[in-house]
Amino acid sequence: MHALKIKMFLISVLASLLMFSSSTRGYQMSWENWNENLRNRVNELDKTSTQPHIIFILVDDQGFRDVGYHGSEIKTPTLDRLAAQGVKLENYYVQPLCSPSRSQLMTGRYQIHTGLQHSIIRASQANCLPLENVTLPQKLKQAGYATHMVGKWHLGFYKRGCMPTQRGFDTFFGSLLGSGDYYSHYKCDGPGMCGYDLYEGEEAAWEQDRGLYSTLMYTQKAVNILANHNPRKPLFLYLAYQAVHSPLQVPARYLERYKSIPNPHRRKYAAMVSCLDESIHNLTQALKRHGFYNNMVMVYSSDNGGQPMAGGSNWPLRGSKATYWEGGIRAVGFVHSPLLLNKGTRCRGLVHITDWFPTLIGLGEGTLDEDLNLDGFDVWDAISEGRPSPRQDILHNIDPIYTKAKNGSWKAGYGLWNTAIRAALRVGHWKLLTGVPGYSDWVPPQTFSNLLLTNRWHNERVRWDRGKSVWLFNITADPYERVDLSLRHPHIVKKMLMRLAQYNRTAVPVRYPAKDSRSNPLYNGGVWGPWYKEERKDEEEEREVNLLTNHLAKTRRKKARKQRRKVEDSPF
Repeated sequence: MHALKIKMFLISVLASLLMFSSSTRGYQMSWENWNENLRNRVNELDKTSTQPHIIFILVDDQGFRDVGYHGSEIKTPTLDRLAAQGVKLENYYVQPLCSPSRSQLMTGRYQIHTGLQHSIIRASQANCLPLENVTLPQKLKQAGYATHMVGKWHLGFYKRGCMPTQRGFDTFFGSLLGSGDYYSHYKCDGPGMCGYDLYEGEEAAWEQDRGLYSTLMYTQKAVNILANHNPRKPLFLYLAYQAVHSPLQVPARYLERYKSIPNPHRRKYAAMVSCLDESIHNLTQALKRHGFYNNMVMVYSSDNGGQPMAGGSNWPLRGSKATYWEGGIRAVGFVHSPLLLNKGTRCRGLVHITDWFPTLIGLGEGTLDEDLNLDGFDVWDAISEGRPSPRQDILHNIDPIYTKAKNGSWKAGYGLWNTAIRAALRVGHWKLLTGVPGYSDWVPPQTFSNLLLTNRWHNERVRWDRGKSVWLFNITADPYERVDLSLRHPHIVKKMLMRLAQYNRTAVPVRYPAKDSRSNPLYNGGVWGPWYKEERKDEEEEREVNLLTNHLAKTRRKKARKQRRKVEDSPF
């Protein structure tokens, strides 16, 4: 009723304006023209965008097993329900660490094409997602979206141009670093390198900070964004939770339900996942309450595998976070949306985190320029309709400066590739690893053990891998990477090594600068934030020019004085 009154008021205002316009222009508008014009203007007011709202939820360090529908003892009723009503991504890959996954989500490009092949972006480095890369929010903004980010950035901040609000987001509320205290929002990056890390836009969020647990705080912020946005206008909300990354902190009430888990790390971790699950329930309710749900696409993804030493579990997959075994890169992921054609299904086609860039821009009716040089594919038809995925391979990475495998060599790589270099590649059913892939045990959930990881008796130690620098697995037949086929199929190894070499020829130099003491929060009001002054070099050059100019001026003045004295002393 209230909406009808508003519409009638707007109609009367428009009618008055049209009549005034007619009288001032000195002509009589016909009733038919007036009525048609009026209808068009009212329809514009009622017009709802066909572009779907995009809600991208990226969680931190959630292990492959750490969701109810993968058999976990951790209770995740919201995630289970959303996934069951949507499409579960059961052949979905990310990167093994935070910054690499986020950079590929934001650009649709592999690490070798952005220079971020090695490790993560450190707080003390003069490094960030290279500015020449167009980002997902920038492209969606061009398509008419409002773009908001809440949560963890971890793509660099050493100068203002690296900040989220400079990379396509209208607003940003969250942290810049990779981790920190969930309540105080402080982070130390070494002795004497501690600072505050909570931002509103490009300034420290001291006034907005109430010491609230970050999972709850970020959810509240996301709900406020929904409450204040017109659902008729397309929205991109990127909600990047800090959870469930260490440190293991959680409100006490969530621990109660996991008293039966004796391992303290696993117990706290499970409670953190439950808090996350409850928060996503609250977010989903807000999407419905504020009119977004029916025209919405929600993507849920972990950024990498779980860390068993911090309570996570990737069982029965091999390895952990920071490794190129399946446990480090095969992620929990699903899409939930009323717009899906085949709901309640599993997508077994190959999907990679770079694919979200073209997929979401396509859904948002944006444009993809050829000069973007994307590595991602539009996989919406594969997800929504169950069609074959356009993706046939994934370059997991090539890291030329990681610790080299002692027994790796060009000879072991058939003269095609130096197997000392850390690299991983998936082509069809096959996966190849070279160099040092990382911690390679299979680690069952720590639910029933209160022993430290180093004293675990029930993990499977891998001893026969010592001295190796090449592995080949049929991931479709052997998703747990138990049977190395590199000696049985040397022809496949050679083909994949050739593919690695082809990829490597397209790589850009690695960006991994040394630590810079100017990044210390002590020099920035106790806050982690932009510290690099781009004008510093210009100022130094200007100072040198000024000194040279002054020197030349002094020299000229001395010469002039000498000339005057000569004139004064002259007898003529």
